[in-house]
Amino acid sequence: MIIGLTGSIASGKSTVSNMLKAYGFPIVDADLVARQVVEPGSETLQKIAEVFGKEILTENGELDRKKLGAIIFNNEEKRQLLNSIIHPAIRKEMLRQRDEHLANGEKTVIMDIPLLFESKLQHFVDKILVVSVSEDVQLQRLMERNQLSEEEAKARIQSQLPLSVKEQGADAVINNNGTIDETRKQLEQILNEWDVL
Repeated sequence: MIIGLTGSIASGKSTVSNMLKAYGFPIVDADLVARQVVEPGSETLQKIAEVFGKEILTENGELDRKKLGAIIFNNEEKRQLLNSIIHPAIRKEMLRQRDEHLANGEKTVIMDIPLLFESKLQHFVDKILVVSVSEDVQLQRLMERNQLSEEEAKARIQSQLPLSVKEQGADAVINNNGTIDETRKQLEQILNEWDVL
């Protein structure tokens, strides 16, 4: 079974991901893959340098995120061009890792994809697990964690699909408003119901 794990900013998805890791499930982490595909010497980084110029590389041949960010900032066309190079590479590598785990005899693989719904990647997985919190808790946690004002935090939250919409597309929802223990109990119950524990 392939389980898609998702949530929203400050919903506590990383906490649940770490719990799944502790149970011994292999995790394909979309954020990690996004960094792996642009490592020095990678085909993707080469393509980005060809399209955006060598100046987006540091002296060590690494991606200079600040320089690239400055180029695509406020330029929708260039941002889309960058996405058209990076997104297929991320998808391909995520599927490669997923299939490698399955080939190694793993029965259950977790795909940790923050923008699972936004990127329309539901077809990558068999079951979708959404880590959710109430809006108040989400706002509070984000302001504390990232030292943001209420306005800044709200803007970040609103840039993503609302959790209520994600919940509707989920096979199971973990309510992460309470303690870590309460979250763990919910996770165990879901994994038992899905017969993967």
